Amino acid sequence: METVSRISEKEFINGDVYIGNIKGMLPHGKGKYLWSDGTVYEGDWEGGKMTGKGKIFWPSQAKYEGDFSGGYIHGFGTFLGCDSSIYVGSLNMNSPHGIGRKQYPNSDVYEGCWKEAIREGSGRYVWSNGNMYIGNWKNGTMSGRGVMKWVDGSLFDGFWSNGLRNGSGIYRFADGSYYSGTWSKGLKDGLGTFYPAGCNLQGNEEKRKKEPSRSLSAGSEEQETPSVKRSFSDKISSRFLRNSRKFSDKTTLLDDERGCTNIVDESCVTSHDSYDGQIDCPDNQALAYEREYMQGVLIKERIRNVSKSSHRTKQRLKFAKEVKRSSFGDIFKGQRSYYLMLSLQLGIRYTVGKITPVPMREVRSSDFGSQARIRMYFPRKGSKLTPPHKSINFYWKDYCPMVFRNLRELFKLNAADYMMSICGDEGLRELSSPGKSGSLFYLSQDDRFVIKTLKKSELKVLLKMLPKYYIHVKAHDNTLITKFFGAHRISLKHGKKIRFVVMGNMFCTELRIHRRYDLKGSTHGRCTNKDDIDESTTLKDLDLAYEFHMDKSLRESLFRQLSLDSAFLESQQIIDYSLLLGLHFRAPEHLKSFLESQDSLDKSGSTSPAADGSISGELSIPPQGLVLVTHEPESVSHAPGPHIRGSTLKAHSIGNKEVDLLLPGTGRLRVQLGVNMPAQANHKLVQTETASAEIELFEVYDVVLYLGIIDILQEYNVKKKLEHRFKSLKFDPLSISVVEPKAYSKRFISFLEKIFPRDR
Repeated sequence: METVSRISEKEFINGDVYIGNIKGMLPHGKGKYLWSDGTVYEGDWEGGKMTGKGKIFWPSQAKYEGDFSGGYIHGFGTFLGCDSSIYVGSLNMNSPHGIGRKQYPNSDVYEGCWKEAIREGSGRYVWSNGNMYIGNWKNGTMSGRGVMKWVDGSLFDGFWSNGLRNGSGIYRFADGSYYSGTWSKGLKDGLGTFYPAGCNLQGNEEKRKKEPSRSLSAGSEEQETPSVKRSFSDKISSRFLRNSRKFSDKTTLLDDERGCTNIVDESCVTSHDSYDGQIDCPDNQALAYEREYMQGVLIKERIRNVSKSSHRTKQRLKFAKEVKRSSFGDIFKGQRSYYLMLSLQLGIRYTVGKITPVPMREVRSSDFGSQARIRMYFPRKGSKLTPPHKSINFYWKDYCPMVFRNLRELFKLNAADYMMSICGDEGLRELSSPGKSGSLFYLSQDDRFVIKTLKKSELKVLLKMLPKYYIHVKAHDNTLITKFFGAHRISLKHGKKIRFVVMGNMFCTELRIHRRYDLKGSTHGRCTNKDDIDESTTLKDLDLAYEFHMDKSLRESLFRQLSLDSAFLESQQIIDYSLLLGLHFRAPEHLKSFLESQDSLDKSGSTSPAADGSISGELSIPPQGLVLVTHEPESVSHAPGPHIRGSTLKAHSIGNKEVDLLLPGTGRLRVQLGVNMPAQANHKLVQTETASAEIELFEVYDVVLYLGIIDILQEYNVKKKLEHRFKSLKFDPLSISVVEPKAYSKRFISFLEKIFPRDR
């Protein structure tokens, strides 16, 4: 039986020294470890790994004190960087993760939620000059609902995207005047109203009398300001400050993102908590200015009188006129986008609720075609069949409801979960940039579903191929083709028709997607301007600088299904589809890299790969290899995505058994086709010649892949045939995207075989 010695000293061949308790041959208990480069750890050990409480000091003067687990910084602690930055809070696998507070070298302070060392969730950022933002964050930038307060007294309460005002909001100027309208990428864009000083937003006076106003900054008295309604700005500050006081006691902190929801009251951040636009003006300040902006430029303005009794009616009439004269694209701008999303939620809730009680049965031929529709009129005041709502009057059409109901069942999607994701109180998020086709995309708040607007021709293709699509996905559990969950149309009273399709989000995962590629197999025009590349950019074929090496069995399963799916699309005369590929780069499993990643984060604000695909601070550290283990269903954690239908894949490397991907700090992830697929990404650097041979040098990264076939609604019709002939006169016919379906399918598979080469 092994015993723990009191104190032992052991010197290793590489010059490292350990002083402390040892169990067998491994450090166990209290001990001190001195690396040959000067790094020192002092604290608890368990089975040869740093586990428990401890301190670590680096030669660069950086240090950490707090919790360790399995050799990693993991738990709660304090990290002092060599640049004088200070982080106090939760950490997960060497990275800030959970709730924490960081003071930067320039004296800026952020406290709130973190995800893999990136500001993500709810939080407060205070700049050294006194400016302050309280609200939601995404990928390290202000995104979602939030309040920004400047030291001069100006304040913006509204929506943000990538650090810029984007969506509806109210801007209060230092002199007490207001502008209520919409912004796009930081610039006023669309319709809005300017209220001079003294013309204030009406609030809930009884509630304000019961609850005294709170300042946005702790410990300071609020100045006398116009009577802004106590909405998001007041609620979020008081809620956040209460949690901030708890923050000093580390026992109240959670070690994961579940703690983030405690910072901001969810009722404050719902997209439905919008402004009603009610105005309360004295008689001598009864003028307001209706303005229209285009990308920050004022193009129209008119003066009108403000009246409490007539304001709501005027707003409704003004909106109706706007809809009547707006183009298709204009419908989606600003506040009108909210009405459209609300209408979509109402329609889906009605349709799913109507069809769910019907007993399950196999689909019939009558479930397809022009007669398989549900039609309904949704008046604003409600009817015998529809509830009253806050949107405008609209007509709803649901296509092939029984077919899509059975598809949702095939995809293991519960009707209640489906409605909660899309029709919940948190609403939908509009993605900032439309696709090349002009389609707009919405994302459910839990990231499970993507809703895309369709052209009339695309909807026709979908309905035409739907019978064969249903047969294909029913026969192939592991299909990589886009999963469709519903097709709908909203018609406004004045003739505008907007068509939607609901799809599964292939990138719904708890892992961060560092790089995205849209791969068609063509080369003409398939590159991206390097100045425009960031982590959210979807790159193209010529931007891809990697080869991906996979387990033999995993690769065989992948190309078997790719061949089946492309053959199906070829049979339906579909072209222009692509493989959407997402890469998650695994951080190196080495404690000392934590310091490097912090330096990289402070300088660039991101730990993502650079534009050329390289990752800062990781080039000198070889990959450790992703660990595949025998599949254990009860131990597997699933990302909350609608992609769990397929079977678990088998790996050749562990005896052709079903496998899970073991990721420290994340859990066991079930390896499926297109989901959680491990690989090594090789990035060729240079090729050198020696006297005896040529040597190729590579950077090699461990990656987790997410992939699927998208954009499958383009038919090779007469228009595409003419486009092919015209472009073939100017460019190499093999390089252009538009080719006949058989050639397209063959080129698509050949290209993917090059980037997923067969290991010799």
